[in-house]
Order: sequence, then C-alpha cells, then structure tokens
Amino acid sequence: YERSCRYVCRRSNSVVVSVGYRLAPEHPYPAQFDDCLTATIHFMRTAQDYGVDPSRIIICGDSSGGTLTAAVAQALLDRRDLPKLRAQILIYPFLQGVDFDLPSYQQNKGVPILLKERTIALGLGYLNKDLALREKLSKWSHVPQDLQLKYQKWLSADCIPHEFKVRGYTPSTPHPFSEEIYTQLKPVFDPVFSPLLAEDSVIAQLPEAFILTCEFDVLRDDGLLYKKRLEDHGIKVTWCHLQDGIHGTL
Repeated sequence: YERSCRYVCRRSNSVVVSVGYRLAPEHPYPAQFDDCLTATIHFMRTAQDYGVDPSRIIICGDSSGGTLTAAVAQALLDRRDLPKLRAQILIYPFLQGVDFDLPSYQQNKGVPILLKERTIALGLGYLNKDLALREKLSKWSHVPQDLQLKYQKWLSADCIPHEFKVRGYTPSTPHPFSEEIYTQLKPVFDPVFSPLLAEDSVIAQLPEAFILTCEFDVLRDDGLLYKKRLEDHGIKVTWCHLQDGIHGTL
C-alpha cells in the first residue's frame, strides 16, 4: 500500500499515515481494531507535531480496512479528550457478518477476487473460527429470531434500490436457528466486526462520509446499506459507484 499512500499524499497535498496493524490469525481479533484505534488516538493527540490541523483529520480504509475505519469512527464518538473526526472514507468496505445472501452476494458470488466463499472464510479466519461453519454462516442459522427482527430494518434486501436487483435476486429461506452456532459466532454481532449493526444512537453521531462501491463486488450492498443508514440520520454522504468496478480496484 505504500505506493497508493504516496500517490494520495501527493495528489491531495495531505499528510498520510498508514497503520501497519497486526494480522490474523497470528494476532486474533480484535487486535487489528485495537492497533488502528491506538494509532488514530496517538495521531490525533500529536497531529500538530506533523503540521496537521487536528480539526481536519480523516480516516480511511478499503475492504477490511473499511471495516476498521467504520469501527474506529464509532469508537471515537464518546471521546471528549480528542478532536472530532472531520470525515471517514470507506472504500468497498465489509460491514456485516449477518447476511451473506444479499443481492450483491448472489450476483457476484463467483466474481474474482473476492468470491462469496472466500469472503466468509476470511471472516471466520479473522475470528479464529472453524471453516466448517461456512455453510451455516451463509444462511442466517447463527441469528436468533429477536436479532433477525431487530436487524431487518437495517439489513434487508428491501433497503437495496431496485436497480441493484436487476442482474438477479431471489429471496432465500433461512436455515433453522442453531444455538450452538450462535454461541460460536457471537463476535459477528459486535459492531467492531459488523459496524452496520451499531445502534441508531451511534450512527446518528458519525462524521460525514465518502463511500465507494463497485458493481461487481459481493460487498457492494454493505456499502449501500451503510449509506442509507447514515443518510436516514442526516449524515452527509458522498457516494461513488463504479459501474464496471470489481473488489480491489483501488
């Protein structure tokens, strides 16, 4: 990522800080989030040492880095000892581990580089969970009824605009709920792992956002759903959709 960061630095005349967070599975979740949060807080406290206006700090990430960006933005909301973030930039982010059967997952399940099965396997690896859970995870069997009802207003194909379903979408029947799988996969409901599942009171306080989505990407609808949640709470969102884009296009 160094070349990309240098490019952004030059073209935007900005100071760019890249966080070399520890990786799973050697460093289990949530070490990655802890590293990004620690680095962000340190930079916010020392921004002026780098010639940076503390009121103009933007955090950014792509893919799983987008997950971490959204989670850090949420975690900083209650910090009265730090400046407010100016904005967050989410580039084709992974934002939820509940529904892997959204229109974008159905349409793009076989599109490189982020196949549907690979997405789920990476999520399980991140949480240090058995890959044998992959099939169960993809059909809502890990989500109890009360949470299904709660998440329906935030996480539903009904919230996806019609034009994103024209390439094909068939509502599927969830597998029966399994208490055992739910117990094993509880971390997927943590907003650190699934920022889209944060409470309304959190979403309503978030900073302005730029969200980039790609048409041929299983994660497209995560970005669309987060965009809708932010806008529903009056948060300004600049949205860029790459009609021919694929995951990793950055």
